[in-house]
Amino acid sequence: MAHAPLLEQNQITTIAAEDERLYEVVDGERRELEPMGAFETALASALAYYLGPFALQHKLGLVVTETLFVLDAQRNLKRRPDVAFVSYPRWPDDQVPRAEAWDVVPDLAVEVISPTNLAEEIDDKLTDYFTAGVRLVWVLFPSSGRVYVYQSPERVTGLDRSDELDGGEVLTGFRLPVATLFEAVRKPKGGP
Repeated sequence: MAHAPLLEQNQITTIAAEDERLYEVVDGERRELEPMGAFETALASALAYYLGPFALQHKLGLVVTETLFVLDAQRNLKRRPDVAFVSYPRWPDDQVPRAEAWDVVPDLAVEVISPTNLAEEIDDKLTDYFTAGVRLVWVLFPSSGRVYVYQSPERVTGLDRSDELDGGEVLTGFRLPVATLFEAVRKPKGGP
């Protein structure tokens, strides 16, 4: 009786790592995404922590992280914002599908800039988001503590730590001091 060869541990690890890699699809071409660093991931998680309960409490929609969205099926365009908000009216079904990608355009897309991000790449994402119907894009720069709020590719407001993020018409009533967001990823002074 022939036995299938056993996979070595490093082969199993490689297979698992390839399955877990994040990607986007642009014009039908799969593009691997560099993983976010620990700081950038913590910052995205902190923002989701503040946005999610607000959206749920006010019955506005759902906040998700690193979810793949079908922005344009004809063009085979799928983007994966670091954080996104999808209002309930935009949901095509009663629940989030159990699928590779959610076939819906989010209302808000957030990109947290990592050292590996290129300016052209972010500019392309902004264009794709707004062309697809995203209503608001926030771009966070962890090293400077700045946030750029885009209402369109041409309408942008720069915020620093002394300003507040405002949900505008997308998340009406949501306000978060930029300093509070960046302090969420720091150990409190005087703490244990």
